[in-house]
Amino acid sequence: MSPVTVTAEPHTHAKRVRVPREGTLDPEQGVEAFRRALERGEEWYPALLSVIARWGPPCEEVDGSTYQYLIAGEAFDWLLLAQRLLGEAMELIPQSEAERLLLFGIPPDGGDEESFEAAIGGRKYRAHLNFQYGVVVEELLLLSVEQEYQKAGRLGGTGHAMPDVAAYEHVYGKSLDELMVLYRSETDSTLLSPVGQKHWQAFTYWCSKYRVRTGEPARVASDTRKAVALMSRLEAGRVRLGRMRPERFVNVRVRG
Repeated sequence: MSPVTVTAEPHTHAKRVRVPREGTLDPEQGVEAFRRALERGEEWYPALLSVIARWGPPCEEVDGSTYQYLIAGEAFDWLLLAQRLLGEAMELIPQSEAERLLLFGIPPDGGDEESFEAAIGGRKYRAHLNFQYGVVVEELLLLSVEQEYQKAGRLGGTGHAMPDVAAYEHVYGKSLDELMVLYRSETDSTLLSPVGQKHWQAFTYWCSKYRVRTGEPARVASDTRKAVALMSRLEAGRVRLGRMRPERFVNVRVRG
């Protein structure tokens, strides 16, 4: 997961927002539904997942920042949406619990995947898996190859790409520049410098599909296992860190 910042801003009601009892919620309705649930005394995590299950927009602009929740119409970054909603109600939620979720992916109830899927719905859960495997796992695959280059002493220099760039050719059989050209031709999207997070994640997701589409099945499976193994090691460390003294994280700020 990318670095997050949670800023607790005072929430003001400019108007009373009507929240339908069923169906899709727009951003105003989603924020209002979440806050009302908390003010009624509901537990914050189930209330959060309930709103996420009904959330409609794939992206939104908030105070000049773009929140891209759904990538390529297929990959759902649910923690980014959680960050957005929690930022609207931080005064109503134990901050250490919210930060543990956003920073370490640890829910307050220690819930399992089955209950998470049931809470947000099968469609959003499948999109969440697309994000996990198409963005998170792909990033970890590139990181694992980069680490292999570093361990081998290949740190760039005359005639050699830096390990993080060389990893692309190792994984995809094409240089980063060649991949960007293909990406632009297939999606009509251009990566401008500096590349924002939402654009880079879209490119990464495209790369994951390109790898599956063009790679040898055995190699694709092997590379994916390598990335998942690294993810498991990192997750184990993150969980251990997240269970350490929660007061250490009280002053972490969350991006609004």
